[in-house]
Amino acid sequence: MLNRCENDVMRAVYCLCDGTDGCLISPLDIMSLLPSKRRYSQQRLEDALSALQTDGYLDVISSERKGERMYVISLKESGLAYKRNERQRRQDLLYKVFLALVGATATFIFGLILKAVFGG
Repeated sequence: MLNRCENDVMRAVYCLCDGTDGCLISPLDIMSLLPSKRRYSQQRLEDALSALQTDGYLDVISSERKGERMYVISLKESGLAYKRNERQRRQDLLYKVFLALVGATATFIFGLILKAVFGG
């Protein structure tokens, strides 16, 4: 399970790779797609990319191009399936919320029935 920072970085990398299994991008490209309210730094981005590489989502090779740091990123199988897994997680969450609402409603109705039967 990815934490919030890793999830944001993976979403940005997936978007920048645009359906291909690899891409050449700069840290500024990634940081431009990250939420500004969380204030990501260069070091935090590096840590997230390292964690994603360790978890098997992508391979990262860092290089220099005209004095600017660039990343050669290759998405692995988990990285390519990221969007589908994200959609599945959302559906699972909505299902759990729905079950909780149904359970709460059933409990409320059962309580009303008991109250009416026992004259409370």
